[in-house]
Amino acid sequence: MKTLKPFFIMLLFIAIANQLSAHAVWIETAANGKIGQAQDVKVYFGEYGQGERDKVEKWYSDLKDLTLWLVGPDGTKTQLPTTIGENASQASFTPQKDGIYSLQISHKSKDLHEGTQYEFLASSHVFVGKTSSQIDPASSNNELQVFPLKGTSWKAGTAVKVKVLHQKNAKAGSTVQVFSPSGWSRELTTAEDGTVSFIPLWPGKYVLEASNFSKDPGEANGNQYKALWQGSTYSFEVKK
Repeated sequence: MKTLKPFFIMLLFIAIANQLSAHAVWIETAANGKIGQAQDVKVYFGEYGQGERDKVEKWYSDLKDLTLWLVGPDGTKTQLPTTIGENASQASFTPQKDGIYSLQISHKSKDLHEGTQYEFLASSHVFVGKTSSQIDPASSNNELQVFPLKGTSWKAGTAVKVKVLHQKNAKAGSTVQVFSPSGWSRELTTAEDGTVSFIPLWPGKYVLEASNFSKDPGEANGNQYKALWQGSTYSFEVKK
């Protein structure tokens, strides 16, 4: 039995690692906003494709202390105060001008797992009034980004082109997971230019997820890590 104990411990570590990489942080907010009207924002941790939104008390490490940033149409970056609910970190902001507002999260967890640093990234956009149909990736400082290339709205049955950037460069061969509100999901691989397309079949909120794993050592939160796992999400609304 003694020889089996290390084996079961190893399986436990693998299970924990798989659970963390399957889980993600994502942002939910209405796709369109109005000047002078408060825009509610919620941040979840769990598995969107399974309809699982974990209670905050079960969030990994210090995720509940994540920072939510708002980048306005003029490039002004503001930290949004958050409050903790039962299963979400909540915030709000009030648009003061037309344009595209970017919501962003980049959080490196306080705790390492087997020497691996986990970084949870998320973004979403709010479109107010007349805006450009092109999302500007330069508005985000997130090292890993996944986002739809064009459009302030997307329709069911119409192809959506998605791009993945890592350190501002197109990431070829990256796996993109697409989760729909119906529970349908699909796994796609980006082309040389970092893009991939899919057709949303149902209206509702979709979540895109891309990940990156690096064995380059580094330092975060005072910890020296041997490897870095990054998971990045983007949520957007598909209409009928």
